Amino acid sequence: MSTTVKAVRIHEPGETDQLVLDEIEIAPPGPGEVCIRHTAIGLNFIDVYMRSGLYPLELPHVLGMEGAGKIEAVGDGVVDLKIGDRVAYVSQPPGAYSEARNIAADRVIKLPDSIADKTAAAMMLQGLTAQYLLRRTYKVKKGDTILMHAAAGGVGLIVCQWARALGATVIGTVGTDEKAEIAKAHGCDHTIIYTRENFKDRVMEITNGAGVEVVYDSIGKDTFDASLDCLKPLGTMVTFGNATGPVDPVNPMVLAAKGSLFLTRPTLFTYIAQRDDLVAMTDELLDVVLSGKVKIEIGQEYPLADVARAHNDLETRKTTGSTIIIP
Repeated sequence: MSTTVKAVRIHEPGETDQLVLDEIEIAPPGPGEVCIRHTAIGLNFIDVYMRSGLYPLELPHVLGMEGAGKIEAVGDGVVDLKIGDRVAYVSQPPGAYSEARNIAADRVIKLPDSIADKTAAAMMLQGLTAQYLLRRTYKVKKGDTILMHAAAGGVGLIVCQWARALGATVIGTVGTDEKAEIAKAHGCDHTIIYTRENFKDRVMEITNGAGVEVVYDSIGKDTFDASLDCLKPLGTMVTFGNATGPVDPVNPMVLAAKGSLFLTRPTLFTYIAQRDDLVAMTDELLDVVLSGKVKIEIGQEYPLADVARAHNDLETRKTTGSTIIIP
């Protein structure tokens, strides 16, 4: 028998007025699926990209890529999960902005008792993004200097803490003095307030002209070119988001001229496509959180019916740390 739940969908791409609280029907979970009753849902910039149409969806569609809660039904063939288990996930297709949803069981992670539901919902996408950035895309090591854009954001605060624990020097860009203090309190050694400072010039000043080993850039179009100029020869440019729009096409000879640079545009869902990778990455994330080396900061919470305001606050950079939605 199907169940009626409240969910936030878009029927057309566009601004936040396209976010509509609907009642939808969800069927019993199919083979290999579980039904999760959400207790907390994560908000991420990828949700904005999908709402705006930058990442097209078949419409109408429920947004949201991550959540936490309890399993309330299991489909045929599911053996490792049972009704009542506390779980979390980050997964495609979207569908987390809902009181409950069905999802493939192999995308779900059991939660230890020591991790609260809200923490789990705030850390799966952003924490696993930090994991692949620091441990796989460019493996940060002791003595490295890194540049993290949006250092006071959800991914930024996790990266700053984790990179510091790995022995790196962290330079972070932020928009305000308040955000600079937040970033510093979470392991950022040097903050650059990009609204009044030239971040390329400041990076070169901080590094005595040497530059950094790696730049992690989720801003996109507005910061890409200057970020390349912050790198040491053989440095790595990681562009993993489009907050100000997609990066313009790049002539590979630019990378040669600036020091034989490496350029990559990774996505989390490539890194976690295999179940074994998802589990191993999550285990490492849980380890650094439970050890106290990384604290997941939830800067704000919104009710499900107020998702439009949450999107507005995220896009206008009013948020700090992670943001969660409570169904």
